[in-house]
Amino acid sequence: MGIHCAAGHSLKMLGYPQNMPFSLAFPVHHELIVKKSRFLACVEPVTGRQEALARVAQLKAQHPDATHVCWALLAGGQSAAHDDGEPSGTAGRPMLEVMRHQDLQGVMASVVRYFGGVKLGAGGLVRSYTDAVAQALLKSDKVPLVHKILQGCTVPYALEGMVRRELAQSQADLRSVAHGSEVTLTWEITDMAGVALTERLNETGMGKLIWLNPTDDSHG
Repeated sequence: MGIHCAAGHSLKMLGYPQNMPFSLAFPVHHELIVKKSRFLACVEPVTGRQEALARVAQLKAQHPDATHVCWALLAGGQSAAHDDGEPSGTAGRPMLEVMRHQDLQGVMASVVRYFGGVKLGAGGLVRSYTDAVAQALLKSDKVPLVHKILQGCTVPYALEGMVRRELAQSQADLRSVAHGSEVTLTWEITDMAGVALTERLNETGMGKLIWLNPTDDSHG
């Protein structure tokens, strides 16, 4: 989480994507049986690859007799797809595409397969893994993946009350207040609300508001 200056943040927002990504409110499950093979699907929110790998290890421990534990993760630069012994491209990648088509991020799909003795072929596997995840997602409650930033500024004491009122009105989460020769405040806010707040503070600050330097950002 970092601090954005007013000008840099406003320019960034000019290219903000119109299609907001979604996560899931809770994990969803579905069991699919195809020619005696059982496909146990789960789609759930995760924070990243480390949590996804831990979840895979947990599933393998819970299902020691399963033939495959395939999974796919959509999490920005940490996205991944794994076939776990199935023919290449027949499990993890189709699962990943199902999630992509629903604009999901920060979400993992896993399918535990118990082989039923009948080979399904590459096409049959793609359909089975795709259907298992798609059917699970029919039960999902998608929630917007809200992007948040950390902003901060320094103002004279006479303007502290004004900044606090603007933060409250914008539903910003005040993180810290430091009183020295002037007052330094930092807060967390959704990026869309942050643009409007920046404009109001620049207008009402009468040139006496100094923005802190930007560092990085994160997703909430």
